Amino acid sequence: MNINEPPWLMLIASLPGRRQTPRMRLWRALKGAGAAILRDGVYALPASEAAQALLAGQAKEVIQAGGSAHVIAFAASDAEHDAALRALYDRGEDYATALERLADLRTDLPKLNETEARRRLAGLRRELDVIAAIDFFPGAAREQSLAALADTEHAFNLQFSPDEPHTKRAVVPHRNKSDYRGRTWATRRHLWIDRVASAWLIRRFIDKKATFLWLKKPADCPKRAIGFDFDGAEFSHVGARVTFEVLAASFGLDRDARLAKLGRLIRYLDIGGIPVPDAAGFASVMAGARARHGENDDALLKDMSVVFDSLYAAYPETEGGSP
Repeated sequence: MNINEPPWLMLIASLPGRRQTPRMRLWRALKGAGAAILRDGVYALPASEAAQALLAGQAKEVIQAGGSAHVIAFAASDAEHDAALRALYDRGEDYATALERLADLRTDLPKLNETEARRRLAGLRRELDVIAAIDFFPGAAREQSLAALADTEHAFNLQFSPDEPHTKRAVVPHRNKSDYRGRTWATRRHLWIDRVASAWLIRRFIDKKATFLWLKKPADCPKRAIGFDFDGAEFSHVGARVTFEVLAASFGLDRDARLAKLGRLIRYLDIGGIPVPDAAGFASVMAGARARHGENDDALLKDMSVVFDSLYAAYPETEGGSP
């Protein structure tokens, strides 16, 4: 929205008779988008291009259903009125509920198996993503919730992935693919997001004849092997980058928009940060594949490579482009 335009949008909608289906569809769409209900048939959102498109689309559906609808931009009459409008979007209670569930998970972690703990953690991450998406005026509650989520993820990793690499500060040096052909690569067994994605990236773009060793512990890595995604490995976390992104940057692959997008997905699922739309679905697929194959990491990599190939093909070749 233009800086000089009114900061609020209102949809006034009226549907004829007792037609419950279009009425319920309208209510669900606007509730899901975080709109405030000012009164029956009157909804408001902070002005934005996305809000304008949403309300215009809903107005069109109301009119097609035989009703009337108008989208109106407006400004609060004074500071008190503006504060009252903002209060309608307070997500404090939603964050408080999520915080209670995170605290319950922290308490339950020692007695949970990894599959159940990961399922609950993924559900809470999705719940916070949904709240954050409609938290138009974020404040301390959001920061507290994100910090609690990070603490819970850390506790999860300490229990189920104690060998997760620590981030180090360093410049990612450029490597030549010709020096890494037909090599043996090694990482921790029982693959999860960053490790399986890194293995796919290695075999697809760096070393097509790569063989892999799945280590019980990092100290088992042979000197001849190229280690990745553990402390002391040749390729691991650097700064804000996870191993997948470090490998891409090392071999000049980070200029590929599709790999960059995959990198954001892997980073979010591995260490958190900015939510990614594909994250929940991908994590479910990964968890299912891991449950199917158990300790067979070769089979897991084979299955997940098909998923990565498909995602890579579906992503746009340029930032902001269409598939």
